[in-house]
Amino acid sequence: MKQEPVSIHKMSIRTTRLSVTGMSCANCAASIEDALDALDGVASADINAATDEGRVEYDPEVTSLSAIYDAVESAGYGAVDETISVGITDMSCANCAEANAESLLATPGVVAADVNYATDEAQVRYNPAEADRSDLYDAIESAGYTPVREAGADGGDGGDDRDQRDLARQEEIRRQLRLTLFGGALSVPLLVMLVDHVLGLGLLGDSLAGIDVGWFAFALATPVQIALGKPFYVNSYRALVRNGRANMDVLIALGSSTAYLYSVAALIGLIPGAGLYFDTAALILVFITLGNYLEARSKGQAGEAIRSLLEMEAETATVVHEDGREEEVPLEAVAVGDRLKVRPGEKVPTDGVVVDGESAVDESMVTGESVPVEKAEGDEVIGSTINENGALVVEATKVGEETAIQQIVARVRDAQSRQPDIQRIADRISAYFVPAVIANALLWGVLWWQFPAVLGGFVDALPVWGLLGGGPEAVGGPIGVTEFAIVVFASAVLIACPCALGLATPAATMVGTAIGAQHGVLFEGGDILERVRDVDAVVFDKTGTLTEGEMELTDVVALDPAAPDGGVQREARDQPTAFDEDDVLSMAASAEQESEHPLAEAIVEGARERGLAIESSESFENVPGKGVRATIDRGEVFVGSPRLLDANGIDPTPADSDRERLESEGKTAMLVGFRPRDADGEIDERAGRVVGVVADADTIKPSASDAVADLRDRDLDVWLITGDNERTARAVAREVGIDPDSVMAEVLPEDKADAVDEIQADGREAMMVGDGVNDAPALATAAVGCAIGSGTDVAIEAADVTLMRDDPADVLKAIRVSEATLQKIKQNLVWALGYNTLMIPLASLGLLQPVLAAGAMALSSVSVLTNSLLFRSYVPDTDYQLLGRLR
Repeated sequence: MKQEPVSIHKMSIRTTRLSVTGMSCANCAASIEDALDALDGVASADINAATDEGRVEYDPEVTSLSAIYDAVESAGYGAVDETISVGITDMSCANCAEANAESLLATPGVVAADVNYATDEAQVRYNPAEADRSDLYDAIESAGYTPVREAGADGGDGGDDRDQRDLARQEEIRRQLRLTLFGGALSVPLLVMLVDHVLGLGLLGDSLAGIDVGWFAFALATPVQIALGKPFYVNSYRALVRNGRANMDVLIALGSSTAYLYSVAALIGLIPGAGLYFDTAALILVFITLGNYLEARSKGQAGEAIRSLLEMEAETATVVHEDGREEEVPLEAVAVGDRLKVRPGEKVPTDGVVVDGESAVDESMVTGESVPVEKAEGDEVIGSTINENGALVVEATKVGEETAIQQIVARVRDAQSRQPDIQRIADRISAYFVPAVIANALLWGVLWWQFPAVLGGFVDALPVWGLLGGGPEAVGGPIGVTEFAIVVFASAVLIACPCALGLATPAATMVGTAIGAQHGVLFEGGDILERVRDVDAVVFDKTGTLTEGEMELTDVVALDPAAPDGGVQREARDQPTAFDEDDVLSMAASAEQESEHPLAEAIVEGARERGLAIESSESFENVPGKGVRATIDRGEVFVGSPRLLDANGIDPTPADSDRERLESEGKTAMLVGFRPRDADGEIDERAGRVVGVVADADTIKPSASDAVADLRDRDLDVWLITGDNERTARAVAREVGIDPDSVMAEVLPEDKADAVDEIQADGREAMMVGDGVNDAPALATAAVGCAIGSGTDVAIEAADVTLMRDDPADVLKAIRVSEATLQKIKQNLVWALGYNTLMIPLASLGLLQPVLAAGAMALSSVSVLTNSLLFRSYVPDTDYQLLGRLR
């Protein structure tokens, strides 16, 4: 029996049940159990290979469910999880987001939770065997906030959910506007009273209709306190009592209630001779509420890019039935395999393949490509793109959430929920910010109360404007010392703006990821946006990345059965048979016909174009990184590298001169080896020889040379990595401008990750650019994995960045968007930190009226959002200039 570790306490043990994937036997279960047992805090782990289930007991105070999932994955297996997005209302700053994240993470079954204050959303990864959406709602409510409860509590995050969330945001905007207008209407008379008092106009006097003007101010300010102040007071209570942390609402509640309650006390005579600040108390709430309204509107505008993408989707589709009848149906009714008619000017309803017709399709809204793309039978089309001229019949291949446009939206939303590491700076500051502000305000309030003459003399000596209201009586001013100290306290808590800090990073990240999506560059997360900027080496795969990946057969060479030195290529009992070019190509095509490699397809297509017979193979074997071997009627055929032939006892050297010549021309040369059958029909193992060479050539992409040149101009190291031979790789490198010393050739797919590690060994941060299939291990190993997509291939899991176009030039776009976003984040942080660094001391020194402090506080967060929204017009064809004209 396993002894329970000392650190595990019975009272804190939690049990979780996992659905495990990838197991094939009891040894798999044992491997997972070993990985889990090695975790500190795990009391026991039982994995059942027969049911694909696991039961883990752990101490949540020592380890986490996330660590358990990581341990299962590190053992080479998977644990079933789900990720959903939940809308949250009532958040006022980054501290609110942190409170929600902590509550979600404390919920059994939650693996990870990221709460974004800028988007008002939580991205939650959870174990569906232990938790569901309703549990997440409960966690948010227990933190004191309101989740957007969506249709189907246990369902997915579909379009209806998003509509609910948008409706909730619009309702919040309308609510803030109503409160602002209500408070503004009641505050106008108070503002008139304030102006009359400050300017000494004497228009109102001390009473109206025989009633003290102070009671009129009380009557106007009280409804404002109740209607506009209530949300701040309620939020302050739950922040302090439920979550044990102070947020921005606490500052607002302290500042406004201090002014209001002091004025009430003065009005009823508890503080004789004191001034009234009803106007201040009301205007504070009006300005802050106005700021909240503008902030809510700005958040909505920041998410406009996603909504505009979704609005591009067609609402209906024309289905062509088998009898030729056409029927217009809602987009939701389209199923995979349906044939759809797309007329000129219409949107392509969903992802599919053209089965009839020719046209040009505008794909700019998805890939960023401004030039319409010609489409004909067999070509893929992307849903939501626009058919320009000819009619097309398209067979649907993806529908609903599987379409490219929905995948793009999902990727952008996920990216916005994952913040850059720089956000941690703001989070650390925000965690201590509000308590520090309150402590600072109390300190200066006490100092002004106890030492008004000393502080007053010090401030008068400074080259700044005078003390608010003329200063306290101790320095010849008209305001009582206690009253002045209270006003300083109110100003000092109101001037601080933690929400500006909380918005600085997520607001810019929202816009940056949206800019990328609009130009065909999808980032996996805000953390990736930050990482791309630090890349100092770009590693390109060759085929399909720098080249078109559409190979064509260019050469067929038949070798004489006699070796170049006059000898015979084998120890023959009979004179070897001579083969001509057609024989060599026919054998090569017969061997390659079952392969899906582009090189093989080019050989087979070349044989068909020549009208040659292609034999069916009895057996076929793909030898990764080397070639193929197959058995046909004539005998056994080998097509591939010299290593393939040599490994099978066939001397490849007679083909050296022809192979080297073709490779020096930038072509991929493959040797054709052959073993005939003997008299008994068996393969003659001793009769093998190389009978010829076939060569394919790939076209360099038009933008490849410019892309490499632009990257090198930025002082980035550019590498080429390929499984092709050295000569061909160097020929391609020379053509696109890559230094021959930065070429790694003849690298097997499984070794590409090691090659990337080698490049990064000296401290480089490498971006690996590949097709996302054979290059998956290398993409995962690189600091940044960048997959070149095909427009429809969006969800490439191994990649951190996906380029929707097959264009290496978009690598530079990704770098530019990354650098621009980080510049904007830093600019926002400098503004937010600079504002607080400057304004808090001014308020503490008694130089700011509370009303002005509240206005400045509201404008601070709005200015950060506005600054981020100005970034939306950036086009990543040039480097971003913060102070320059956006192009």
